[in-house]
Amino acid sequence: MDGKHSRTASVLLIGTILATGYQVPAQAQRTQRAPRHPHGVPVPLDAAPQTGSAPAPTAGQETIRSIKVTGNQRLEPETVLSYVALHVGDSYTREGGDTALKALYATELFADVTIHDENSGDIVIAVRENPVVNRIVLEGNKRLKSDKIMPEIKLAAREIFTRSKVRADVARIIALYRRQGRYAATVDPQMVLLDQNRVDVVFEIHEGDKSKVKRINIIGNDHFSDSELKGQMATKEATLTHFLSSGTSYDPDRLAYDQQKLRQFYLTQGYADFRVVSAVAELTPDKKDFIITYVVQEGKRYKFGDISVVSDIRDLKPAALRSLIRVNPGDWYNAKTVEDTVDSMTETAGLLGYAFANIDPDFKRDGDKLTMGVVFNVKQTPRVYVERVDINGNTLTQDKVVRREFRLAEGDAFNGFQVKRSRDRIRSLGYFQDKLEIDQKPGSAPDKVILEANVQEKSTGQLQISAGYSSLEKFIVNLSIEQANFRGKGQTVRASADWSLYSKSVSTGFTEPYLFDKNIAFGFDIFRRDYRSFDQTATDDRNTTYNETTTGFQARFGFQLTEYWSLATRYGLSQDKVTLDKSTYYSTFEQLPDGSIDDNGPLACDPILAGRYLCDAVGNRTTSSAGYSIVYDNLNNRITPSKGNRFVFSQDFAGLGGSVKYLRTTVSDDKYHDLGSGFVLNLHAEAGYILPYGSQRFDDEGDEIDRIRLTDRFYLGEPQLRGFDIRGIGPRVVRYEYNSDNKTLNMSKDGRLQDDALGGRADYLGHIELQIPLGAGAKEAGFKPSLFMDAGSVFGVKAPVLDNSETQPGSAALTRPVLGTGGVKQCISTDGNSTVTTKSGTTCTTGSIDYTTSITPYQEVYYGGSWKPRVSVGFGVSWNSPFGPLRIDIAKALVKQKGDETKLFSFNVGTQF
Repeated sequence: MDGKHSRTASVLLIGTILATGYQVPAQAQRTQRAPRHPHGVPVPLDAAPQTGSAPAPTAGQETIRSIKVTGNQRLEPETVLSYVALHVGDSYTREGGDTALKALYATELFADVTIHDENSGDIVIAVRENPVVNRIVLEGNKRLKSDKIMPEIKLAAREIFTRSKVRADVARIIALYRRQGRYAATVDPQMVLLDQNRVDVVFEIHEGDKSKVKRINIIGNDHFSDSELKGQMATKEATLTHFLSSGTSYDPDRLAYDQQKLRQFYLTQGYADFRVVSAVAELTPDKKDFIITYVVQEGKRYKFGDISVVSDIRDLKPAALRSLIRVNPGDWYNAKTVEDTVDSMTETAGLLGYAFANIDPDFKRDGDKLTMGVVFNVKQTPRVYVERVDINGNTLTQDKVVRREFRLAEGDAFNGFQVKRSRDRIRSLGYFQDKLEIDQKPGSAPDKVILEANVQEKSTGQLQISAGYSSLEKFIVNLSIEQANFRGKGQTVRASADWSLYSKSVSTGFTEPYLFDKNIAFGFDIFRRDYRSFDQTATDDRNTTYNETTTGFQARFGFQLTEYWSLATRYGLSQDKVTLDKSTYYSTFEQLPDGSIDDNGPLACDPILAGRYLCDAVGNRTTSSAGYSIVYDNLNNRITPSKGNRFVFSQDFAGLGGSVKYLRTTVSDDKYHDLGSGFVLNLHAEAGYILPYGSQRFDDEGDEIDRIRLTDRFYLGEPQLRGFDIRGIGPRVVRYEYNSDNKTLNMSKDGRLQDDALGGRADYLGHIELQIPLGAGAKEAGFKPSLFMDAGSVFGVKAPVLDNSETQPGSAALTRPVLGTGGVKQCISTDGNSTVTTKSGTTCTTGSIDYTTSITPYQEVYYGGSWKPRVSVGFGVSWNSPFGPLRIDIAKALVKQKGDETKLFSFNVGTQF
């Protein structure tokens, strides 16, 4: 072969690689890729290969005198000759040459082969070896990452390049995209020639859009509409109503699943003879959509006939099992009800120790009467005992952590209920994936069973730095570290720090659920919290009222009383410090017993500026308290419950030393009901009361002060009672200014100067919430919607003594001394014109009043002492968004009391980085 033909062969190297039906877009036929491959030129792999030739002998048959191999670089001549059946001394024929040529191509080691007969009998085999793969390159893959595609590619670097391997890799990549619903995906394989007979193999991927299900046709359904049947299917038509569903993409496995769903639906409606005649999915010519057509045959509708029970097990009497039957003769036949009855009987048998009870329903079909009789046959089986308990898959978690949650041990009589309870307790640990089951396997004898828990561990450590925005506290920053399964022993260690515009806190804690391997829980927490209470002005600005700083610790002990009842005890010691901004709420003003005014009195909280209820809360106090909680808990999963009940009764006694004395009692109850089809109903109720004891408290003017301090009371509002603002209901004092006529109060939002929630001694709260399931796509995205109704109230606080601005309607603004003015004599003017004599005897006039501040005349009004409930309804959704967990609630207050603060919309969002 001359040089020109040799160069042509080196460019058109591979053969019809897409001859098996893979389409190559015309735009892929590029001839230059210089920026990416400066040493080579891309070659499309759909070019026809050069085919070698074997010349005919010049005269019939010739004797082979010599065989020479040329063009080989990596392979030895002997290796090349080993593939052909040509030998020196043999006769050379055209058929023999063609056979040798095919044998060499069949090895896929050569890009081109020719056989020459230079002189009669001198055979020259000229080969050009296939190149060596330098690297594999993927281009255009955005929906599927390279780490998902590369394991499917069998061609690898430093291997010999062959057309069949590339062809197989293209098929595997396309199959991978088709499993993702992208039937329009194409793969354009190209190679870039490099020096030393090396190539880069480039798979140019054109992903295309997901192939959607454009339409679902159902033929043969007379008794149910298309929409009813489509609602039973996992596959959905690509319409606006299903834009969040992943079921709109075509999936062959889902097609088979939908046929089963159709059959299950008809069997629950009495159509025992129903069958799907055919199910065909047709791809539109543009490969963007599928049209699915089902042909069904409904058959006749049956009712239940005679129903009976036959039991071969002495302990399982037919009369007792009949109470578990959930159908009656004359009801429409329902296969699901029969299945549920079998499950109930199997569970009952398991409670008596028959782990492998065989309950076989025998159907008696009467085609004339259209009835279906059922005989539940309970086959003889031995009572079973637990031979051993196996735990698999726990690489970090110690066996004892899982084993101590089992309610059955080796040698115990089998009990199906205890097996389920063990499963629920292991799930509630939160250390393993939710899809955990305890398998029952035959033991070494017919009366032995092996319980096998195959767990799959998940990450239990969390290091989080998050920032977000809350409608309650504006910007929020959180840093936390927690390990819920420390050292695989089930211990929990945690530390956190939080900062927002209105609160700061740091805490650390430790919990040991089984102290000294006994069923005793122990834990402690050390904390410091700074909270800035605020009110909201007419312009929606928030004014800080009081600051509360709490530093302390709490130690806890817990004991399991029975399977479902437990007792938790605790002791806590904390110091609280409540302060007000002195530049805002303090003054030196003091009215003496003789009625004169002293503006040089001691610096103190001024009720005119702050209100008596805030001044009463100022100070330091120490709380030393002991408490206990009695808990009943049979939830099927403590993390994401869908069934069960949790009841808690708690009391805390403050007064074991310290300066705070009260008895706080709270009770709460949560019930979860699985309504089926993913719907979960949650009923929640709670109530509390704080009983003070000890000596009474009085203010400077002799008025009794509520013995339960402002910071120890109950508060309600967002987020507990949605539809209301934070601390938006219950006792409160609102300070209103006078209107411009100085005769009436401006009791609108614009006239509100200050709004402080006082809390209460008693509260109650209840809510009903329905969790709504969504499609698989929305579930994968983390959407969890719910409907709810909340109701509650806070009340029982002693009505505070109210103040006004010491002005009468119609008077001018009141002036107060400004702090930090040194020894300058300061005066008070109540009408702006008259003079007031201070203790020092100095007389001031309007024009000589210095270093004073004006206070708009106001009146305080007390609201919210009623026990009557506030009620709201709304809709909420939580979403694990790309920005972090997001919760949105839209709630409307239906019942409220005067003074309550409502709120329609609230949200909370954060992000991790």
